Amino acid sequence: MRTESEIVYGLHPVLEMLRSGKPVGKIYLALHKADKENEEIHLLARQQRVSLVTMHKDGLSKIAGTTKHQGVAAMISAESYQDLDALLVVSKKRKQPPFFFLLDSVEDPRNLGAILRTSEAAGVHGVILPKRRAAGLSPVVGKTSAGAMAHLPIARVTNLSQTIDQLKKDHISIVGMAATAKASYLESDFRCPVAIVVGGEGQGIHHKILEKCDQVVSLPMHGMVESLNVSVAVGIIAYEVLRQRGATCPGEISGLVGPLKKRRI
Repeated sequence: MRTESEIVYGLHPVLEMLRSGKPVGKIYLALHKADKENEEIHLLARQQRVSLVTMHKDGLSKIAGTTKHQGVAAMISAESYQDLDALLVVSKKRKQPPFFFLLDSVEDPRNLGAILRTSEAAGVHGVILPKRRAAGLSPVVGKTSAGAMAHLPIARVTNLSQTIDQLKKDHISIVGMAATAKASYLESDFRCPVAIVVGGEGQGIHHKILEKCDQVVSLPMHGMVESLNVSVAVGIIAYEVLRQRGATCPGEISGLVGPLKKRRI
């Protein structure tokens, strides 16, 4: 696991880091800042023995790297990534079939933050990022995720292709999302163990990764634009998975293995 000191800023991201119990090294607060969220920050910091440093807003802006810090920033291990096996443990603990997102070259940190926020809200068991040519965890990601980064398991892997092979060994179906796919996402049954691959802002999913997918689906487009923002696409398909799994009780995870099947609509 790789860990580096990083700054996260904003009321909700800092609060969620403290609430999650993840290690926080130090918290910086603007002088004369007083509100309910600030009171909770003080309380949680005392309970977790996290040091508090008060300073003028200009000094806080330098630490946060922005003036949009809402009067608070925290030094955390923001680049703490889970191992892939740890993500599998999450689904087993919840007694649910695994549900992951694999991000292929998503480079915009705001898109990544939005994806993490939606994934956490939809009950995704983890998000998998490649180390190269992709956004990593950062202050902007933490801010955009509105604190979801503190709760959602995130893995960073050297080779996305090998990771897909490993997931397949665990009987997890791989579904790619591509605008050119003929099959609609509404035709798929997502109640089985599944990992959904989404591509970056430019070229989408790389060809070699696309070839490894058990199925490739698209979002129906009825307007003039050819595709949606990647974070919007993630939101649509994440809640389709949630809808399907809520409609019929999936039962024990041990009985939910095998290839992804198309369903009739």
